[in-house]
Amino acid sequence: MFVSKVDISLNENEENVLLQKNYTKIDVDLNKNARGNYIYLWYKKECNPCTAITRIQFSFKSEMETGLMQAGYTKIEKDLNAGARGDYIYLWYFCGNTEFDQPITDLHVTVDAAEEKLQFSQKGWEKSSCDLNRGNKGNWIYLWMKRETEAFVQDLAVTTQFGEDQYLLSQGYTRVDDDLNRGAGGAYVFLWWRKSTEKNKPVTGIDVSTDPEQELYLQRQGYTKIPVDCNKGARGNYIYIWYHTSSCDIPLTTVTISVKKISDGAFEEAGLTKVNKNLNTGTNGDCIYLWYK
Repeated sequence: MFVSKVDISLNENEENVLLQKNYTKIDVDLNKNARGNYIYLWYKKECNPCTAITRIQFSFKSEMETGLMQAGYTKIEKDLNAGARGDYIYLWYFCGNTEFDQPITDLHVTVDAAEEKLQFSQKGWEKSSCDLNRGNKGNWIYLWMKRETEAFVQDLAVTTQFGEDQYLLSQGYTRVDDDLNRGAGGAYVFLWWRKSTEKNKPVTGIDVSTDPEQELYLQRQGYTKIPVDCNKGARGNYIYIWYHTSSCDIPLTTVTISVKKISDGAFEEAGLTKVNKNLNTGTNGDCIYLWYK
């Protein structure tokens, strides 16, 4: 069975409508402890893989929406922070059939680090990086997706302009939906990854450079530099993400980030590897770290 439809309820009347349409409710308030509406995510499953949702993204700025619309994503017109004071957050989904689209078979929502650890310890689950309470003081809430088949990271990219979104989305990339410049000012910087079930030459390692000496070291180790400064416009160090590909080493299945070290303990216990270099080095922004597995 594959997830073929998703929806959001903002009140009891909308819950009753979705129940009548045989949707399944994920019984976790997406506004937990944020003093907003009681908001719930709902989904529906079908047997036909051709109708399956394959990618889910979130937007928390209006500029993030243009590329998603142009790439054929469908927006659910309900603010996930309704009634609270946080960012306007919207869910977008896509049904694709390329080698970079693996059908989603299940959805889950976590509200704390202990639940995140449990999800990471179960094979096949993928975490969205957008806190659904973003901008609020409530719980750190994340959506998780499980796919029909395990996929491996094939490519990485970094953007500093929203005008690049449509191209990457149409090429099968998924955006890590949080700003790598968060709290530092400057450009909105996003990491992107693309996964496939193929193992021809997947990404097998990730690292970060925060000075020229580290750049030279990684270059000598055979890493490829993504030539986009992750601190663009923030007046901090010049920071670059590097990756290594190989057909012989173990391929990566997960690339994610932690913000303010909220999830660090859970990530470590779940077996993820931390790149111990703050992507906001040299600024007053939030501490942001890359993790992979």
